[in-house]
Amino acid sequence: MEKNSLASMMKPITKVLNHNIVRVKIDAQEFHFESADQTEFEWQIFLIDNAADFKNVVQVESEYLSDRHQLELTSYYQFNSDAAGMALFNIRTHQSDQDFMINSINLTDTGLEITGYNKINGTPIKNQRIILQNRTTDGKLDYPVSQTMFKGMFKVGIPLTDIPQDSVGELFIRYELHEREIVQRLIISKSLSGQSIEADLPGNRVITIEKRFDNGILVKEFKGASLPQKLIAAGGKAHGVLDVCRMVQDKLNLARMRFLFKAGHSPYENTTIIFESFGGRQVSDSPYAIYRLFQTLYPGIRMVWSIDRSQKAFCKENQIAYVIRRTSKWVRLLEKSQFWISNARFPSWVKKPNYVTYIQTWHGTPLKKLGLDIENVSMPGTTTAKYHKNFVREANRWDALVSPNDYSTQIFRSAFGFNNQILKIGYPRNDELINTQPDEITEIKNKLGIPLDKKVVMYAPTYRDNQFAEKGKYTFELPFGLDDFRKSFGDDTVLILRMHYLISNALDISDYSDFVYDFSNYPNISDLYLVSDLLITDYSSVFFDYAYLKRPILFYPYDYHLYKEELRGFYLNYERDLPGKIAHNSKELLAEIHHALEHSDMSANQRFMNFYNRFCAINDGLSSLKVVNYVMHQIESGV
Repeated sequence: MEKNSLASMMKPITKVLNHNIVRVKIDAQEFHFESADQTEFEWQIFLIDNAADFKNVVQVESEYLSDRHQLELTSYYQFNSDAAGMALFNIRTHQSDQDFMINSINLTDTGLEITGYNKINGTPIKNQRIILQNRTTDGKLDYPVSQTMFKGMFKVGIPLTDIPQDSVGELFIRYELHEREIVQRLIISKSLSGQSIEADLPGNRVITIEKRFDNGILVKEFKGASLPQKLIAAGGKAHGVLDVCRMVQDKLNLARMRFLFKAGHSPYENTTIIFESFGGRQVSDSPYAIYRLFQTLYPGIRMVWSIDRSQKAFCKENQIAYVIRRTSKWVRLLEKSQFWISNARFPSWVKKPNYVTYIQTWHGTPLKKLGLDIENVSMPGTTTAKYHKNFVREANRWDALVSPNDYSTQIFRSAFGFNNQILKIGYPRNDELINTQPDEITEIKNKLGIPLDKKVVMYAPTYRDNQFAEKGKYTFELPFGLDDFRKSFGDDTVLILRMHYLISNALDISDYSDFVYDFSNYPNISDLYLVSDLLITDYSSVFFDYAYLKRPILFYPYDYHLYKEELRGFYLNYERDLPGKIAHNSKELLAEIHHALEHSDMSANQRFMNFYNRFCAINDGLSSLKVVNYVMHQIESGV
């Protein structure tokens, strides 16, 4: 139903897939009509069950957010959600065919960077060139678009040293579509909030970006303020800064750390986002993918990582703002920030203010039972009832939960007792798997010290609950012989290990350093996927992500019956639903490795592709962007 005109349209469900999923295909062109006073169409979506004696109507909630998809030069559509989390299908018509919408524009230390989309209704546009035209002299600077940011997106940089002194320039794009050359003015509809719009150059030169009333973009170069003028301006700001510092100091002195969460903080004036990965033990995973895109598109937003002290060196080396967990400063930043983005749970005693939007990216597609679905919790320091209660209480602090597929969505609802919004957009960390090019994989191998002339086998087993020995001590040994592996594959293959952080220090591989690499503490597991020709795992959910690469996967569940019957159990049928072969002992494992390394592309394997279509097909390489846009929509609308 269209919200403004109350027009309605019915589409029959023509296909019912397995796992209680229905599919309806629509043509976006059908969802707008000629109206003298309407150019924006906002469709709500309902499911109607025509039973024999009654009609059941249920509104559909939003599990999918998209960026704008250009239908024609003058119209676009996108999927959104309303304030209640219900799905909206938006179409905008009667745009000017003289305008081209970009996604972001920023000034870096050396260049003017622009990102935008290079498709219209799915058709790639060709030979894009960005033009900076001087409004005074009509002189033009012309730059080809040669860099792809994501599939469907371009990125281009203009050197700041090219921009003429004392000039005002306007940005245009020239490209080819359906054999026709088109020139359009670049525009940006959203505000420039969060983007970097000023840069200082040597010689007291300043470059700024300004947005015009008609959404056009001006690039201005001018001489900066003199030193006396800067000192006067700084003096005017000093009093306010000192007042803020005193206020913060007063708050910190009010109570000790354990009472700070009850201090009743107010949010920062400027938007602040806190990122955390695996309880602060890493700067990684989906939160890091989202953070990096925020840094590119909206570097003006304040972003801080919540970390353990072990991550200080990494943050300093990469110029990442951070706060140490469980310090007074950490409490203050958490309580005054407007957004939390995490892939794991915060401690139950952390208070979430009502102005915080808490986005939970989670950290894997569930194979093993989770949350309320675990009937007997054997983790140290808790009971089953306490674990269930804490899990549900924590989960329902999440305002939005990222899901990679329909399968996960259904499990998250039941296992977490989760009643808030689900964003079914794929995991942002997997964007890298879709967008990375072969030459970039070579760079990663060089960085990791992996020989370029050898194949790479990755072993990434799960952590088992029964590996806990006593507090601070965990047990583990490899379930296959490294001597056997070296004898079979050592000449042209290397083995990389990715163990759970709790047991990674329990391994001694010092005698095998010529072909075994332990990357258990390497922060970005996607890099390890990319360099690997074969994944070996058991019950870890890593194979859901690795499947994006359509490379072979082997399963080595050497303790399958114990794990299935005495530990957590599974959601999938382990023998039937996996995308690769199962080896039950080390002899079978070595034989299957031989076979898998000879069949590196699984695209023609029907069993594998059935799995891929069920669990991976939703991710288009833009998941990070969708989360960024979700946050920016909240900021723009003042939610």
